[in-house]
Amino acid sequence: MTLADRKANARRLLDAKRIVVKIGSALLVDAQMGRLNRTWLESLAADVARMRKRSQEVILVSSGAIALGRRHLGLSRGKLKLEESQAAAAVGQIRLAHAYKELLEHHDIAVAQILLTLGDTEQRRRYLNARGTINTLLSLGAVPVINENDTVATAEIRYGDNDRLAARVAQMAGADCLVLLSDIDGLYTANPALDPDAQFIAKVLEITPEIEAMAGGSGSDMGSGGMQTKIAAGKIAVGAGCYMCIAKGAHSHPLKAIEEGGRCTWFVPHSTPVATRKQWIAGALRPAGAIGVDAGAVSALMSGKSLLPAGVTGTIGRFERGDTVSVLAPDGTEFARGISAYSDSDAARIMGRKSLDIEAALGFRGRDEMIHRDDLVLLKTLP
Repeated sequence: MTLADRKANARRLLDAKRIVVKIGSALLVDAQMGRLNRTWLESLAADVARMRKRSQEVILVSSGAIALGRRHLGLSRGKLKLEESQAAAAVGQIRLAHAYKELLEHHDIAVAQILLTLGDTEQRRRYLNARGTINTLLSLGAVPVINENDTVATAEIRYGDNDRLAARVAQMAGADCLVLLSDIDGLYTANPALDPDAQFIAKVLEITPEIEAMAGGSGSDMGSGGMQTKIAAGKIAVGAGCYMCIAKGAHSHPLKAIEEGGRCTWFVPHSTPVATRKQWIAGALRPAGAIGVDAGAVSALMSGKSLLPAGVTGTIGRFERGDTVSVLAPDGTEFARGISAYSDSDAARIMGRKSLDIEAALGFRGRDEMIHRDDLVLLKTLP
């Protein structure tokens, strides 16, 4: 890899506004002792603090709870039963959360813990609630630390690995960059531990069947993810317009190493998170309903603003919060589509009102916007 290539790779991380970092169990927990690798975690916390000083938003998706908890419960090495994993996670999660809190608060960074299940990223209302919580925490300056809720998830509804969970979080949060810190420095044409002729791949522009065939098994008995899960994560991330990086995290200050052009594999998307999201909204074949707006709202939306309740004149059809709806001009022309922050019944109660009056009308404090500008796409330009 040339110096120019390394600098270009570094810029992807340096220029990102919102970054998701996935941390593998093998990095966090000493394999022999089953104890937290505190020195390494201190260096990661310093990296996060430096990124925050550059006004970058950081989300951590952390493994390690089961690996930490099994030692305290005296569970033997090797594969655990589901209920043993859940018990270990319940014990280890407390220790893991405390470590993040202590080390990041040393840098005056507030820490929040979020436990997600597969259903939280697959079911619409739970997805919206989780996304709203993450966005609010980031806006308030906190660093969310996310893990799968192993204590309640069953075998049928689990991700089973945090690579794909991290990619779903990146998709949910509209992240610009996903970093998978692992025990390997990137993707190879074959398993480098078994094949001395394996070639390193610095950049993946498209995840082809050939790329998928290069994936091997898990490299650690503490983790559940291997290269196959990282390729699956790459599909999710690049599909959401997010860059993804696989990098070796074992050395001190692993994020700083990437910024300085360290060896890693980058998966390159073909659009931005916002563009990808808006393409999805515009491509909805059958909007759940429609919202009529006045001329003032048409003008506001055309200038890039959000749709406020004050500009809404009526609703058509039945829709729930999170559904895609058509936005109709006064003459009935569909000129935009967006994701509604309110159901049709709640929208009818607050239409024509100022945002400050929402709580009085509904009995709860909802979003100020009927459709946020990030959730809205213009289909045509109106005079």
